[in-house]
Amino acid sequence: MNLIYVKRALNVLAAGFTAITLTAQAESTSAPYSIPSHDAFFAQIAKLCGKAFEGQITVDNAPSDSFANKKLVMHVRRCNESQLQVPFHVGDDASRTWLITKTGSGLSLKHDHRHKDGTEDALTQYGGHTLDAGWEQVQSFPADQFSKEMFVKQGIPQSNGNTWQMYIYPEKFTYRLIRQGREFRVDFDLTKEIPAPAAPWGYKD
Repeated sequence: MNLIYVKRALNVLAAGFTAITLTAQAESTSAPYSIPSHDAFFAQIAKLCGKAFEGQITVDNAPSDSFANKKLVMHVRRCNESQLQVPFHVGDDASRTWLITKTGSGLSLKHDHRHKDGTEDALTQYGGHTLDAGWEQVQSFPADQFSKEMFVKQGIPQSNGNTWQMYIYPEKFTYRLIRQGREFRVDFDLTKEIPAPAAPWGYKD
């Protein structure tokens, strides 16, 4: 009789453990929690998934040849509940991909820079994290510690003051970089969808 009770108890414990495991697995695959303004901002960009748009430099107080007379294209290429992958093509240069990620404590913006063979550039995965609620249309990403250490190592400590901003409105998406003495801004026309480019370097279609 005691053996029967022991077996029943073990079965109950096993069932409980299975239920806990399944619940934990379900929670681990769901999107991280975030506040309404972050969710709304993320969702507005996600609505553009699969679409590409051309942009124009509207502010650049330190112009460089790398952007001069180049076609600028953003492509909201891959989207899931926790991350948006948005390649930024500059002419034939497909080295840049913006990664917007829900972290559970806000939104992260990273710049994934690759070489044409897919290997990572020495300067990659830099970016920042939201420090406040922001707005449904606007989020700011001040440089994080990882980025600051990378900038110093790469000999560009002036970039430690970087803040990246993104704006999303019905007719326009904006990518903006600001720091003391530096401003760069590209506005993309969301009213005119263009053919999507090929996968950026380091990614596959």
